[in-house]
Amino acid sequence: MRAFRGKRYWLVGASEGLGLALAQKLSAAGAEVILSARSEDALQAAVASLPGMATALTVDVASTDSVTAAAAKLGQVDGVVFLAGVYWPMRAQDWDSKAAEAMANINFTGCIRAIGAVLPGMVARGQGHVVITGSLSGFRGLPGAIGYAASKAGTMVLAESLYADLRKSGIAVQLANPGFIRTRLTAKNDFRMPAIMEPEEAAAIMFRHMQSGRFKISFPTVFSWLFRGGQFLPDALYYRMFPPRG
Repeated sequence: MRAFRGKRYWLVGASEGLGLALAQKLSAAGAEVILSARSEDALQAAVASLPGMATALTVDVASTDSVTAAAAKLGQVDGVVFLAGVYWPMRAQDWDSKAAEAMANINFTGCIRAIGAVLPGMVARGQGHVVITGSLSGFRGLPGAIGYAASKAGTMVLAESLYADLRKSGIAVQLANPGFIRTRLTAKNDFRMPAIMEPEEAAAIMFRHMQSGRFKISFPTVFSWLFRGGQFLPDALYYRMFPPRG
């Protein structure tokens, strides 16, 4: 079981919701945590709520310059957890280029920027821990998920490729694919969200996964079977299960 006491972890996208709930877990386990998000005020409040050593590091993962500047202040870390994300429900019929590009730039390309800021140092040392947050929505295309599902699929494949390269290098790579979590993002949805979790519940599952030696977890378990199993269904059956919205 992986121990966190005395380790430094950078949590990107941790001023609220799942990120903050996971920071609480890591801090209570003895890790020093560096919390990053765009809002300085929200970060300071988040840091003040933690039981252990914690600092705020403002960053906008949509900006290469911002991530580079943050990395220069960050110092050496033992682990990085990417949790940043934006979301707007969107059908193809209601295409919003600005929103679609923002989801791609923050959720996926932002992940590449953040991981790229610390991974070379981990490779040079031959040790580290990389955790990427995917989504059940990333397994296969879904109605009303233009931008978001594609961006999460990208992060999931990125994690798989990292794992393929690094699994015998001393650098642990893990992927967590949650379902619906009650946050300001899911509050935008106008449809029923089965098996929706509170951030604290999702963080507890993710933290247990981080303690383990497993690569991937998708949760809630029973709900995830629908999405994981959907990868093996023929198109005619799969798209009948997920008809267009609107």
